Amino acid sequence: MIRRKLFRLRLNSRTLVLGERTLVMGVLNVTPDSFSDAGKFLQPDRAIEQAYAIERAGADLLDIGGESTRPGSVETPPCEELDRILPVLEALRGRLRTPISVDTRRASVAEIAVRAGAELVNDVSGLRSDPQVAEVAARHRVPLILMHMRGEPRTMQSGGFARDVMKDVIQGLRKSMAVARKAGVAKSQMILDPGIGFGKSFAQNYEILQKLPQLAKLGFPLLVGTSRKGFLGATLARDGRAAPPEDRIWGTAATVTSSILHGAHIVRVHDVAEMIQVARVADCLIDPKHTPRN
Repeated sequence: MIRRKLFRLRLNSRTLVLGERTLVMGVLNVTPDSFSDAGKFLQPDRAIEQAYAIERAGADLLDIGGESTRPGSVETPPCEELDRILPVLEALRGRLRTPISVDTRRASVAEIAVRAGAELVNDVSGLRSDPQVAEVAARHRVPLILMHMRGEPRTMQSGGFARDVMKDVIQGLRKSMAVARKAGVAKSQMILDPGIGFGKSFAQNYEILQKLPQLAKLGFPLLVGTSRKGFLGATLARDGRAAPPEDRIWGTAATVTSSILHGAHIVRVHDVAEMIQVARVADCLIDPKHTPRN
């Protein structure tokens, strides 16, 4: 395990300290074809209800997305993406205490989402889909999460994996950071995500988790999202069938623990209450000062 470097992330509403303890980001997919919840929160009222449930569970951040980027998914038109998330953002504005991150690859969506109250932008393409996302983040001075994705969602798991996955991830993120810096995003406002499950083989996902300290050496806060992902389903398969997403919680817990012990500052999860417990114990393993007094 490694001792995490401390960072301060400036949001419009507050400053977040990263590294003293692990922050938990709850996932809210406002899509009809999410791998994890199969459109359960597509309707605005259900999504709004779930946002409050995620806050009550104790999430430090809420990540709202209107486009599925699961393996094999097709691109969603920007207008449709906005139709899904904007009513939710507008309903939560001024009411939800938890800071909101918008999960989008498009500058037009990011711009409107930030105006509607989102305080972070999470780009799973690492600015490859639309480099102007960085300009939106710079203009509004909001943090930018840069994730590594090899290929495109529709074809990223069909092969063509990197020979050296860590080299590929680090090189890709360096390119993303260069684009962001050129657009005016401050170094102190960038977060890196290795992109577990995005254009990596099942074995490579485990390799990334094992070698996460290499990514930490770049000197930026790290976000890791392993929650319910396909490599866990394959690992936990029975009778030749992958474990369904709802049966991957213990596998997720193991990878969340590993991520924290290897340097993650933020973990992105679906099962917030459960993973807050995991994070709390993992933080005690890193630094016993987090342990409650007898």
